[in-house]
Order: sequence, then structure tokens, then C-alpha cells
Amino acid sequence: MPAFAADEIESKIGETMGVSDWIEVDQDRINTFAECTGDHQFIHVNPDMAKMTPFGTTIAHGFLTLSLIPEMSYGDAAASVKGARMGVNYGLNKLRFLAPVKNGKKVRGHFKLTGYDEKAPGQHLLTQEVTVEIEGEDKPALVAETLTMLFT
Repeated sequence: MPAFAADEIESKIGETMGVSDWIEVDQDRINTFAECTGDHQFIHVNPDMAKMTPFGTTIAHGFLTLSLIPEMSYGDAAASVKGARMGVNYGLNKLRFLAPVKNGKKVRGHFKLTGYDEKAPGQHLLTQEVTVEIEGEDKPALVAETLTMLFT
């Protein structure tokens, strides 16, 4: 993660922090998510029935795509504060699912720093706009405004 000193991060608001590596969303991942959540809707887990839908194949659960954001934030994609010992998901302000992720597609996250607030000594709330791109597609899978509490 690009790590900035607490006194310099405010100057980075509005800037793109980075882009994650690609993550493949295959049927095994979709099925595993279905098992974890109990969401076995046929558009996710039944390739034969899903062929008859406008998608032509199974699609990932929207919440599966959303759940990949933490993995996408590793590396050099998302912002952080120097000296942070850990970060925890704090929630979302906004979330829109814009396009389905078809079985076998790859996705990656684009991270833009949109806010920073020191909530208490040693606690920094980062707000980032995350756009999840689908390889080869014009529309993104989702756009989310994520909140991360960092502890220094």
C-alpha cells in the first residue's frame, strides 16, 4: 500500500492510489461463496440453467465481488498511513453493482483516496472510492465508497 505520513495524506485526497492485480472469478470460487452464504440461486451455481439467462453463463454473487476488495487492497493499490499496525473494514458509504461478473472473468480494483479523518489518537479513518473493473468489459462490476479504520 502506498503509505503516507499522517500530516501528508490529506494532500493526497482526490488522487488515484493504485490498481490491484487481476483476480480470476471462476466457478469454484463462486460455488465456495454460495456454500459460505447459503445463496444457491441458479444464476450462480447451475451452469445449465444459467445458459438460458441473458448472461449465458453463471455469474458471481455481487457480494462475492465486493468481498474481493480487501484482497485487492493488498500490495500497492490502496492508501495507508505510515506506522499503521493494522486496518479493519469500517463499512461502506455507497455501493452500486453495475455489471455482472461472469464465470471465468478477471476483476481488479482501482483505488482513489477520497477522505481522511483522524478519529482519535492512533485511529485514522480512510475513505476510498473503489471501482472494480471486469477484464474486457466497458462497465465496471461495482463502485463502492469503502471505509477503513487504521490503527497506528
